[in-house]
Amino acid sequence: MSRRKTNRDHAKKQNQPAVEDEIVAAQLEQLLTPAIFAQSNYYRQLGLRNRILNLPLMLAAVLTLLWRNVPGVRELTRMLEREGCLWCQPVKVSNQAMSERFLTFPAEIFERVFKEMLGEFREKWHSRKQRELPQSIEFTRGKFDRIWACDGSTMEGIFKKLDSLADVPIGQLAGKMGVVIDLITRLPVEIWFLENAKASDTKLEVDILNLATSGTLLLLDRGFYHFKFWQQLIEQKVHFITRLKKGAALKVEQVFTNSYSIRDRVVRMGAGKDKMPYVTLRLVEIKSGKTWHSYLTSVLDPLILPPYVVADLYGRRWRIEEAFNTVKRLLGLSYIWTGSINGIKLQLWGTWLFYAVLVDLGDAIADELALPFDRISLEMVYRGLYHFYVAHHKGLTIDPIQYFAAPENQDLGVVKTIRKPNVKLIIAPFPEHRHPDDPFFFQPASKTLLTVSLQA
Repeated sequence: MSRRKTNRDHAKKQNQPAVEDEIVAAQLEQLLTPAIFAQSNYYRQLGLRNRILNLPLMLAAVLTLLWRNVPGVRELTRMLEREGCLWCQPVKVSNQAMSERFLTFPAEIFERVFKEMLGEFREKWHSRKQRELPQSIEFTRGKFDRIWACDGSTMEGIFKKLDSLADVPIGQLAGKMGVVIDLITRLPVEIWFLENAKASDTKLEVDILNLATSGTLLLLDRGFYHFKFWQQLIEQKVHFITRLKKGAALKVEQVFTNSYSIRDRVVRMGAGKDKMPYVTLRLVEIKSGKTWHSYLTSVLDPLILPPYVVADLYGRRWRIEEAFNTVKRLLGLSYIWTGSINGIKLQLWGTWLFYAVLVDLGDAIADELALPFDRISLEMVYRGLYHFYVAHHKGLTIDPIQYFAAPENQDLGVVKTIRKPNVKLIIAPFPEHRHPDDPFFFQPASKTLLTVSLQA
């Protein structure tokens, strides 16, 4: 007898909600209250009354659903009546009232709070000086103002619906989100929601063109493999790195490096048509084992982006996939609470807001330990909040950052184990000609006597 395959991401949550720690709740209140207050005037401009389920309570309710892992709206109403949540005192509301509020509360207010908070998180990031950045990011920061990764992700099927939406088919996809992540701060930059879950990533190209300005470097996957889009980016002085598609037609125009393990060339692609204009790009190919990895970039000068830096940067595009994994699986965005578009948006903005809070906490821990952010596991920070709660109520700690950074608490797994040796990145623009004793020295192909030194 064969068993029916199930997706555990979509399984109905059966667990009980986690307990609330007053230290964490107080820090969330201190962090979010200014942003909530800033949106109060807009809340009134929309003609919304100062009713029981107002802006502060709704934001507290959604965040509580996330960080305390509440199984559903019914359990949330019980919690609101008996203990309140975050900065809100206990209040009695019906299941129907809460469900209706998810249908009608303007999701755009959550969006505005989220974007208001991003500025605060960026300022806090710049105030920290102890943790190191990856070599490729640190080098590229001197060349570009922004380094962003862009991608789209289909949201999961709707498995939990309000009674008022019982006619919505089970399993209907909840839509698609387009996300831009800052690879320097690791914070979201922009998020778009598309109701059509089957929409192509190309639907996000206009939004990206409107968002990105001169001095931006974009890391794009092959869903944005369109010559016209590339040309538009170049015209806006926005540069990008992407992967070469197999079988792509190109013409080599200039060779920078051509060795056994690396090829760096300027190529011309396209057909000279409206949808496929001619585009001049740089093709960087690096051999790993028996496999060649090919990258395209609009940065034509190897002095600005050396070939190994191009490859390393594109490898860091995976950080946006890790962000999707965190918000979907860890923070529960794979389990849609409601079938209404408004409810989906509330969950979307609330989840990404909590993700930004988690990134900010992880970055503070990295700074306390003087470790790169990549060494911090956001999943284990999230799961470790329970242990912080226990320690706090035993009178052992009052600061979550100090608690997670303490040597005796490293068994919580907040700091990732290094599984591979740390290899120093070669920054030389022409690795074929580098000095044998120093990868940061090279002799230009023109055979001049000039020797250039590049710092990591």
